[in-house]
Amino acid sequence: MKTYILRRLLLALLTTFGISVVVFALMHLTPGDPIVSIAGRETDPIVIEALRREWGFDKPKHIQYFMWLNRALRGEFGVSMANRMPVTELIGQRLHYTVRLNLVATVIGLAIAFPVGVISAVKKYSLFDYIGTFLALLSQSMPSFWLSLMLIYRFAYDWRILPTSGVGSWQHYVLPSMVLGTAWASGLTRMIRGSVLEVLSEDYIRTAKAKGLSTKIVTFRHALRNAMVPIATSLTYWFAYLIMGSVIVEQIFAWPGIGRLMVTSLSGHDFFVVQAIILLFSLAITIANLLVDILYCFIDPRIRYD
Repeated sequence: MKTYILRRLLLALLTTFGISVVVFALMHLTPGDPIVSIAGRETDPIVIEALRREWGFDKPKHIQYFMWLNRALRGEFGVSMANRMPVTELIGQRLHYTVRLNLVATVIGLAIAFPVGVISAVKKYSLFDYIGTFLALLSQSMPSFWLSLMLIYRFAYDWRILPTSGVGSWQHYVLPSMVLGTAWASGLTRMIRGSVLEVLSEDYIRTAKAKGLSTKIVTFRHALRNAMVPIATSLTYWFAYLIMGSVIVEQIFAWPGIGRLMVTSLSGHDFFVVQAIILLFSLAITIANLLVDILYCFIDPRIRYD
């Protein structure tokens, strides 16, 4: 098991290094000059060149990369070109909003997906199964921005029971977390249903039923644990969706989180902020993959024994 974890840890480090190269390259391949965007097109060329030297854009690209990587390894991502404040401080002011929103959305998603997915598998082709599958497909086919606008129209403008945007009381969490949570639950529900159905058709499940074990014991003690391996894999994918989906939702609901900060930084060509946010998002997904790989050791005995 230790060898397995070490291999996965090494792969995560290599993946993180590759991500840092891709993020840096993509930011420098985007059209537009960040210095001109910040200073303005009418600024004197001498001032432009002075600013370029000040921010380090006059150096070769590979030198800029290693300077940025050296700071990033120390937890320093430079200074925001638009706000003139450290990027880590700027992100720190917004991070807790995104984390809290995603936590609420995760609770909503898991509370919907696991019961509906397991019951739909146990009661295959029942009315509950048909309704649950239909609602999951319907929710998965709805774009986040469309669902957000529909909920704002119904709950904020029509019924006037929930706020449209901003943060404050628990009511501000309802609409954005519902959008993220239901979208996450739709795909996860189908994955859980398919995985549990596959396990329920195995011979050892039929043997357990033949021994007289109740459906509850067979489902939760035998079937669900063995069905968790593909489910754990899908959790990483949906975690990535949750992070990236929050960018759209935060922008629509004027949520002062990391996603909205990235949109405003992209429009303002604030290179250092965008690079830091994308790298942090990628690191979060990489760490989630690593944790799932380690979780396999406890879910699947074959990995632990090897």
